[in-house]
Amino acid sequence: MAAESGKIDPMHQFLIEPMFGKDWAIAGHNIAFTNSAMWMVVTLIALWVFMLGGMKRELIPGRWQVAVEGFIGFITDMMRTSIGPEGRKFTPYVFSLFMFILISNVMGMMPTGIFGVHPFTVTSHLTITGVLAILSFSIVLIVGFGRHGFHFFSLFVPHGTPGYMIPLIFLIELFSFMIRPFSLGLRLFVAMTAGHILMKVLAGFVINGIHAGALTIAIVTIPSFVLMIGITLLELLVCAIQAYVFALLTSLYLNDAINLH
Repeated sequence: MAAESGKIDPMHQFLIEPMFGKDWAIAGHNIAFTNSAMWMVVTLIALWVFMLGGMKRELIPGRWQVAVEGFIGFITDMMRTSIGPEGRKFTPYVFSLFMFILISNVMGMMPTGIFGVHPFTVTSHLTITGVLAILSFSIVLIVGFGRHGFHFFSLFVPHGTPGYMIPLIFLIELFSFMIRPFSLGLRLFVAMTAGHILMKVLAGFVINGIHAGALTIAIVTIPSFVLMIGITLLELLVCAIQAYVFALLTSLYLNDAINLH
């Protein structure tokens, strides 16, 4: 949290900073290890530990194993519903995508600031969400053209389209298809950024109001604190919803590439 003259900067939490100095470069390109990279590593370690602890295959599963199997079953069912039997082969990718986004979102909500370590939400940066979206979109294109060849372009001409409308409908559908990676990455980025900004603004009201007298505490600080608790709970729900939406849309896009619906 950055504060100057009693003011709290809600955007400071998104600042990417090098962890071990700035003079790390190869061929003129800065490769410094940043706080964003550190939290991505922490996310991957948390995901690895979560999966390792839940893959024991005990005859009487514990809570940890039940949790892991529950997430796997959830994504497997989603892929089967969205794509059909062929969706099973893409389950590992969509599951990894879902869990990475979910854990990244939740990690950014952890109260590690009380230990002097400011949490960083990597999904609040468009570069991260954009790369995930482009990766998913690239897989869709590879699957679509690899499976159907140039017949994949029939996806942009709905059945029953009149002949004279085909050029216009084709362009509209093509544009709609090409905008998918942008909307996919932008949706997650905006949702996480907006929520964290709102929480930081409310936290500023609470912190500054405490030192402004009893009347301000009653009118500003207490209502802001109560609202901040509600927004925090809502943001935890958004963390899960956004991971689900990203995974669901990826599965639907894969369905288009496989089944040409």
